[in-house]
Amino acid sequence: MTMSDQQPSANTLRDNAKNPSVLSGQVPSKAETQQRSAAFITKPPQRPQRRMGIRLLLTLLLLAIIVALGSFVGQRMLSGAPAIGSSPLTTLPQHAGAFVQQPLNTHQIDNLRNLVSRMKYKQLASLYVSRMSLDEELGQLIMVEYGDTTYSDDLNTMVNTLHAGGVIMYEFQMLTAPQTRSDIAQMQKNATFPLLVSTDEEGGIVHRLINIYPPRPSALSIYDSGSLDYAAQQGHLVAHDLKALGINVNLAPDVDVALIPDAPDQVTRTFGFTTDSVIKYAGAYMKAMQGDGVLATIKHYPGLGDANIDAHFGLPVVNRTKAQIYATELAPFKYFIQSPNKLENPGLIMPTDVLMPAIDPTYPAELSHIFMTDILRKQLGYDGVVLTDALYMKGVEINGQQIDMGQAGVLALKAGDDMLLGPTGTGQMLDMLNAIKAALQNGTLSKARVDEAATRIIALKMQSHLMPAVAPLN
Repeated sequence: MTMSDQQPSANTLRDNAKNPSVLSGQVPSKAETQQRSAAFITKPPQRPQRRMGIRLLLTLLLLAIIVALGSFVGQRMLSGAPAIGSSPLTTLPQHAGAFVQQPLNTHQIDNLRNLVSRMKYKQLASLYVSRMSLDEELGQLIMVEYGDTTYSDDLNTMVNTLHAGGVIMYEFQMLTAPQTRSDIAQMQKNATFPLLVSTDEEGGIVHRLINIYPPRPSALSIYDSGSLDYAAQQGHLVAHDLKALGINVNLAPDVDVALIPDAPDQVTRTFGFTTDSVIKYAGAYMKAMQGDGVLATIKHYPGLGDANIDAHFGLPVVNRTKAQIYATELAPFKYFIQSPNKLENPGLIMPTDVLMPAIDPTYPAELSHIFMTDILRKQLGYDGVVLTDALYMKGVEINGQQIDMGQAGVLALKAGDDMLLGPTGTGQMLDMLNAIKAALQNGTLSKARVDEAATRIIALKMQSHLMPAVAPLN
């Protein structure tokens, strides 16, 4: 997703309680000190003076009052009640979701501001997740699609009643800048928790903002320019355009390494034909975009560079060796995950449907525990959000059999994905939620895995300043 109480007077009193001379305000002379030492040796211990005892008693009583008062104020701050002397809580509009029912006032924010330095985002996020209802938590795991051209009751139900964690938008839903800004503002206003609002604004043949902005160059055109400055310029420009509309996640850049020059799904979408060119040009683009406040999503893990069919229409099969895949397809993902430059670390990673028999002969990558947990999490060290590709694509199959979105969602979560893309409309979202609940009930899916996924999503929202990084209030 502590307060720094300062009580120097209490600390001083605790130290002084050990020294009766200080408490009484009297500094003994050298002769008095010698006399007391002699008395201690020759006589049994004497009862302290009554006056000194009274002062000590009063001091300890004062210390107890200060400690009790500090504890009382701290508890009220953390519970959301106004602190003594602070301004009252503001009143929220009725549309506000559970997340914002008890806002912090300025005084409380100041007292809690150092939480991030003492607790990691994931630790804070886990506090939120532990207080969510199951419906709220499962809703956060889904990035929904919607079929209407503008904000609708159906979309409102998904983001408010069903607590969707994100929304993806396409060209037909972004017709003008004012309309797009208005729709996104309504989504955020009515959402239970702040939304990840995404689109695929790659440029070239994948250009979702074509109704609002002029066409932008493809990844291949950026590579062909030979200029990293040009790559960065395009990253700044796309961030500016997306932020102006209220979109906070770009499902780009594509970091596949083009190994087949005319592959149907990759034409113009990649930053060149070697791992070095992809890392250099996609890196410059991503650093600029993320530096301007839009989250980048690198795709299509573990790599579509050698795929000869589009995963929308069937399951690509890449028959390369394990060594070749590690050396080429996985290399850009490894670089960006492990880069010391935080702006090169992706906000999200999107896997896809590609079968690589040398590593997993059964499951397409996004449904494969080997790819999503053993390699991505454990070997490459990625601990951020994984957002699936659309789970309605034809490539979502096992042993030649297409599987439905509910089953695909459960398998994706078991494999290690965090957020599920694809349900379109309330009906499909309910189907996926019910499939996940059934898997939890019958033990096919663990609650710990769901908690882990939800925690990553909430942590990302905190890290990107969509949610305040403070402890929950209740």
